[in-house]
Amino acid sequence: MNTINRRLVLGGIGALGAAGVLVGCGEGSAGKPGAAPATGDGGAKGYDGPNVELDFWNGFTGGDGPYMRKIVDQFNSENPNIKVKMTVMQWADYYTKLPTAVSSGRGPAVAIMHVDSLATNAARNVIEPLDDVAKALELKQEDFSDVVWKAGEYNGKRYGIPLDVHPLGFFYNKAVMTKAGLDPAKPPTNADEYAAALDAFKSKGIQGHWATPFPFTGVLSVQALLWQFGGELFNSDSSKATWHEEGGVKALSWFSDLVKNGHSPKNVAQDADNIAVMNGKNAFVWNGIWNINTFKEKKGLEWGVAPLPNIGGTKAAWAGSHQFVLPKLKTPDQNKSTAARVFVNYVSQKSLEWAKGGQVPARKQVRESAEFKALPEQAALATQIDDLHFPPPVPGIGDALAELNKAVNEAVLLKVEPAKALSDASARADKILEANRKKYGA
Repeated sequence: MNTINRRLVLGGIGALGAAGVLVGCGEGSAGKPGAAPATGDGGAKGYDGPNVELDFWNGFTGGDGPYMRKIVDQFNSENPNIKVKMTVMQWADYYTKLPTAVSSGRGPAVAIMHVDSLATNAARNVIEPLDDVAKALELKQEDFSDVVWKAGEYNGKRYGIPLDVHPLGFFYNKAVMTKAGLDPAKPPTNADEYAAALDAFKSKGIQGHWATPFPFTGVLSVQALLWQFGGELFNSDSSKATWHEEGGVKALSWFSDLVKNGHSPKNVAQDADNIAVMNGKNAFVWNGIWNINTFKEKKGLEWGVAPLPNIGGTKAAWAGSHQFVLPKLKTPDQNKSTAARVFVNYVSQKSLEWAKGGQVPARKQVRESAEFKALPEQAALATQIDDLHFPPPVPGIGDALAELNKAVNEAVLLKVEPAKALSDASARADKILEANRKKYGA
């Protein structure tokens, strides 16, 4: 389970800042490789050229990896003149290696990227626009929720083809709920119900919601709460952090109060919140949709999953998204460019199979299909689709978000009061945002 958790933490969820890892390579270290020529049909007409091999990089080291490999194998069997070679690595290594590989001409022809890393890589000329692919796939904004569609754009161009979204969800142990006299078929949906449930657990000697000070899942939970309380991470042009304002203070206060009020132990270790729910020592955990398969593997576990409770008054949840990208080819290769687009086109149409790995398909048509609704846990979290939030498409945004991580850590460990922790972090983030605007010419 730790492998699944950490690949998400280290992949661009804005937690450890995959974008920040890239910036650490130095401005412009990716060079200015030549752009592969757009084919015009985005791969819609298939590929009938000579045999070609495509390197496909991703960080699917967890339970979702076998699902993607199955799709790749199927593609290879149906396209004898295209051989896709899938290389899997930890996300942190991936985001470090990709710019260097592209610059040296050893980059992959196709790759997966988290949505909050697109702008950084586009600004550094690591990936190329995919407007032709979107046109070939006949992708339109109405085929997606607005937030998912816009997340793949930067500076008026599309750099990512959405494959999925992976939102935060509310996982609960039914047996522990029953022990506290609660109805396991009716998990709390709002602040009052949640508070009553936590008090019921406490009366039975159970700490019902463990608060971790780490990005996973503490920071993700605080971000969701911030949006629920009407806050925003940044101002409209992302020049200033705004998480220190009322919405952010209420969010971090609610979360750190779990510790102050005895609903959570102090100093909860990484992943301990999730493990405790699986072992019946904790009742509630806010975790990502990828956790579905982890819970399914635990024999005898009675559990459920639902959209996040609306604590602050506005429905909202954190989410990530895997997007297909085409890294720049240092030496343009028309055959590879066309074949890569054919592959992206193919996998995009296999998003139902991908959903079984613990994802919500990006395409509305697939989400609304009977086949997807037959996946009850994924379908439950998919109902949040119009309430999801992503970081703004700004180069280096992960560097600024790393300061929020520090604030959450300080507050949850009861070292600094939430308002001061957020204010100090916001001031530091503002300087980073200013430096990045100069660095990336934004």
